[in-house]
Formats: sequence, structure tokens, C-alpha cells
Amino acid sequence: MRVHEELTAGGAVLSYPALTGFCRRQGIGQTPIVPAGQYHFEPGVEMQHDTSPHEVEVGGRKYKAQTASAVLCYSHLLFFQIHPTFQRFDCKVFLTDALRYVGGVPERVMIDNTHVVVLRGTGREMIPVPEMEAFAERFGFRFVAHAIGDANRSGRVERPFSFIENNFLAGRTFASWEDLNRQARQWCDKVNSTYKKHIRAVPRELFAVERTHLKPLPAWIPEVYRLHARTVDVEGYVSVSSIRYSVPVAWIGRRVEVRETRDKIEIELDARHLVTHERAVTPQNQRITLAAHRPPRGEGVKRSDPHPEEQALVEAAPEVAPYVAALKQKGRKVVALALRQLLRLLREYPREPFLAAVREASRYGLYDLDRLERMILRRVARDYFLLRETEPDGHD
Repeated sequence: MRVHEELTAGGAVLSYPALTGFCRRQGIGQTPIVPAGQYHFEPGVEMQHDTSPHEVEVGGRKYKAQTASAVLCYSHLLFFQIHPTFQRFDCKVFLTDALRYVGGVPERVMIDNTHVVVLRGTGREMIPVPEMEAFAERFGFRFVAHAIGDANRSGRVERPFSFIENNFLAGRTFASWEDLNRQARQWCDKVNSTYKKHIRAVPRELFAVERTHLKPLPAWIPEVYRLHARTVDVEGYVSVSSIRYSVPVAWIGRRVEVRETRDKIEIELDARHLVTHERAVTPQNQRITLAAHRPPRGEGVKRSDPHPEEQALVEAAPEVAPYVAALKQKGRKVVALALRQLLRLLREYPREPFLAAVREASRYGLYDLDRLERMILRRVARDYFLLRETEPDGHD
């Protein structure tokens, strides 16, 4: 526009579209056109993995979820899952399922410089996170990343995302995330057995050739899990990913170890005490309670151990045990506070006035500890603070 203004100011007579057309024909300000390349992959060499956000309806609610896809580059065999989040734990779960689906392991897995796998660097200089590198070594493949801006390098896995959104997700609702991924697997079986015009073949038929070039799966595939250290809260729950799972009330305040797998939440107090829940991922802030972890209605929680103050009272003055038991049932204060106040009276005042006041209070059913303290003080004043009478002449 500035060039057009200066030209017209200098006396040139031309329109703005004429100027832009001239620039296009002469290649002025235009990026040179580069012909698209083509990547050729031998069987069993590479699998491409990437994620893309999609909106899904699960259990009557809409979620912004992540679609994780994996495609074998030679046969175009497709496998995908949809997760509400996609962290390293979810990535390992997905890749384990993908490798089991294809029944083998390729030489490398191409990624799009995702922070889930990448520790630092990009492209050829990419260094994976040690956790993910160890995961890859367990199966016998390695992670590689394409150069930034070279999205065509991962074209095999980029292509199916719009196909998934417009064909699988369109008009579908799901009862749960398990139902969603079960239908996704069935849909993959159907799609992989259908003729593809852009490759002029059926992926399953090409996969029959590629499968013989894949490395065999390990004889034993350990379950993917992650560990959490938690403290049981005052309500008897343990929080994992904003979802609270119940434990026995006797564990309140104790440190536990939580083992999270794809399907289960295992909460371990020690080698003999283990609680297992079915893992939930949505909705957040929900409570999952096992019936065994709650007492029957109306019974409340029974303490098996006495209060420390009660134990100290009975040991110091066994005579007050009946009064303490009645105080716990009939006193108006919180039991712990009442026992603490009674223990203070025992320690601060002489023993005889204290016991005499307790006997009298027990006889009359008096459990107001403030009044009990006044009764003790009257006895202390009468027995310990007597003034001698003086003679009229001033002598004792």
C-alpha cells in the first residue's frame, strides 16, 4: 500500500490490484514455491504418534479431550484412543495398547516434539525424558522427532485426525471412557479392513507383509503405573487427580502409598493392609466410597483406644474412673476438652479436696466442671487457709 501511495504521488497512473498483480508475476515479495516431497518407509521401520484435541460427550457431559493416534507408516494401519488428559502415564498406557494391537514393535516412533516425551532439543537434537526413554528400551524401539516446521514428516498420523473427527465422533455419544475406547477399537478394525483410495490398498493386507518385519513383543509386559504418596484426610479419603477414594477410618492421618494403573487405584498402608478401587477419571471432585469403609447408619465411629487424658486420670487417681465414664456420656462439653479440664484440676489442686469434690459431684450427678472447680476451691479455702484467732491483748 505504501508503494502504491508513493507511485501515485510520483505521477504513476495504476490501480492497487494492478500493482499487486505485477508483483506476483515478477515474484516480488513472494515465497518461492517448493515442490512437495514424498517419504518412503520400508515395512516395520516407523510408527508415527501424535495427539489432537477434540470435543466428546461422555456420560452426558461434554469434555475437551485428547485423541492419541498411532499409524504404521508402511501399511497405514491405524490405532487411536481418546483420553481426558494426556500425560506421560497416559502416553505409556496408549503406546502399550498400540503395540499390543499391532502385535509387534517398529524400529522407531516418530513424535511431534511433544513435551510429554521431549526433555530438551528438537528434531535430530531431541533428547527424550529418561522415564520415556526407559519405556522405549523396554519394548525395543526409540523415539525420534521431526524438525520444527516440517509437519509433512509426520503426515501419516496427521491425516487421520480430521477423518476421526468427521466420521467416528460425529453424532456419537458414549456412556463412559471405557465405552468410548472400546468403540474406537472396533472402528479401527473396520477402517483397517476397508480399501483406501489414496494408497490403493487395504491396510490389513499391507500389514500382513509388515507384521513379519516387526520386532516381537517382550515375553512379559509390565503394567503401566504411577505412584503417589498421600496422607489420609480427616474424612477418611485419599485424593488422586482431584478424585477422592475412601479408606478405613482407622487410617485417618496415616501416610499411605497409592499405586495408579489404567483400571485400578490401589491404596496401601502396609504389606497387610491394601484397598483397591476402580479408577475414575471424570468427573472431578467426586467421592468414591466403599460400603466397608463406613459404619452402619447411626453407629458412628467407635474409638478402640481411650483418650490420653482419660488414661492419665485413671492412672493418677483410679477413684475417679466411674466419674470419668459418666462425664463422657453426660457432660455437655466436647469429651476431649472436658477430660483435659478435669486432668488440669487434678494436677493443680490438692488431692484430698479434689477427690472429695468429685465424690460429692458424682453423688448429685453434677458434671459441670466449672462448678466442680468452685467446690474444690471452697474445700481448699476451708482446709488450707485457716486464720488463727488473736487474744484481746494482742497475743496469740
